[in-house]
Amino acid sequence: MNHYVILVTVSLYLALLFLISYITGRRADNQGFFTGNRRSPWHIVAFAMIGSAMSGVTFVSVPGMVAAGGFSYLQMALGFVVGQFVIAFVLIPLFYRMNLTSIYEYLENRFGLSSYKTGAWFFFISKILGASVRFYLTCAVLQLLVFDPFGLPFILSVAVSVAVTWLYTVKGGVKSLIWTDSFKTLCLVLSAGLSIYLISKGLGFNFSETTSAICNSDYSRVFFFDDLNDRRFFFKQFFAGIFTVIAATGLDQDMMQKNMSCRNYRDSQKNIVTSGVLQFFVIALFLILGVLLYMFAEANELPLPAKSDQVFPFIATQAGLPVVAGLLFVVGLVSASYAAAGSALTALTTSFTVDILGRAKGKNEAQIFTARKNVHAGMAIVMGVVIIIINRLNNTSVIDAVYVLASYTYGPILGMFTFGIFTKRVVHDKAVPFVALISPLISLIIDKNSQAWFNGYRFSYEILIMNALFVLIGLTLFSKRNE
Repeated sequence: MNHYVILVTVSLYLALLFLISYITGRRADNQGFFTGNRRSPWHIVAFAMIGSAMSGVTFVSVPGMVAAGGFSYLQMALGFVVGQFVIAFVLIPLFYRMNLTSIYEYLENRFGLSSYKTGAWFFFISKILGASVRFYLTCAVLQLLVFDPFGLPFILSVAVSVAVTWLYTVKGGVKSLIWTDSFKTLCLVLSAGLSIYLISKGLGFNFSETTSAICNSDYSRVFFFDDLNDRRFFFKQFFAGIFTVIAATGLDQDMMQKNMSCRNYRDSQKNIVTSGVLQFFVIALFLILGVLLYMFAEANELPLPAKSDQVFPFIATQAGLPVVAGLLFVVGLVSASYAAAGSALTALTTSFTVDILGRAKGKNEAQIFTARKNVHAGMAIVMGVVIIIINRLNNTSVIDAVYVLASYTYGPILGMFTFGIFTKRVVHDKAVPFVALISPLISLIIDKNSQAWFNGYRFSYEILIMNALFVLIGLTLFSKRNE
């Protein structure tokens, strides 16, 4: 593909993004940045949440996963749907009733200041690592397609990408994100759908032949019940999906900040259930795309890249498909990645300003605005630095890295909220940071020795559940009955 064409395409896309951001966020105040003034239409939020959840990792890594796992990821996606119902009917009424700006304010009300700060810091670490891993993938692909041909270094690719994200979120925050994410979701889904059409056409398939080929493919196996030690085993994936989405969406300031921008909790519930079901079908769409990519490679005897994350970029841009296939890939990747990065940057700014610095309490609008603006710029710089570090350390599938990180960092948050919501016990607040730190460490030790200790058993993403369980045990030990 001609790198000038790619550069023009990306530039036009970003120009539209900035236009939407300017129109929707030009009159946003601090509450508009933090909560969207609680006026977002639920159906728009539901559509926007697809773009937020389907990051560049999904766009690039999920199609490449079918070679090793078939459609086993759908088992986890089924768990995602169940988890969304838990969020909608357990967490949303609670958060709306408390009128929270940051969901971690719940921990202060329930346990105390140490617990509040612990939850906020674990979110900060979780989100800065997870968002950076996701955004790293975009920077790497843009480096390959745009910056390398011009002889420009990776650090410049990171600087440009982070600066763009900072610019379109600096004014409107959540108020802008709802609409920019809707635009990005539209581009993402259209890119995937049209890519499927072009690859099917390249294989000489019509619709019925495409459907038949996918159903009969060895790659399309969904359920795995035969081997408990297999990481694809159904119950591992399903329950990991439930608790992952509860922790990484329901207890994540990034996702809940947009979900709670609806007018009331019933609108928010409708948004969450609708977006959860739609996300399942979008994941299925990307898995179907993955099957067709490998079929196309086999039919044309293409030498595929060693990393599965690179299969889609390679075939879309270098396998002889029409130029529009490569452009669709670029637009889809940029759409997915900037959606996730923009919402992460806004959530990090909100949580750090409100939770960690406490700058929203007892301050006037001008003081909050100044603090928020400074934190927003600082978060962008931190994200850029982390992406550069990840580039030097990356040695695994990106989507796997995201969920492994989530298992260790979201586990303490899941454990604290579960204990707070489902028990009435009074916790010794000062002990909570210790419990939250020791639980992931114990989980890591067990994970590294599980095959030797448990007759060959290998943990998958369900380590999140074990991590949260250790937090529950620890909080129980450092608590007493509420008299």
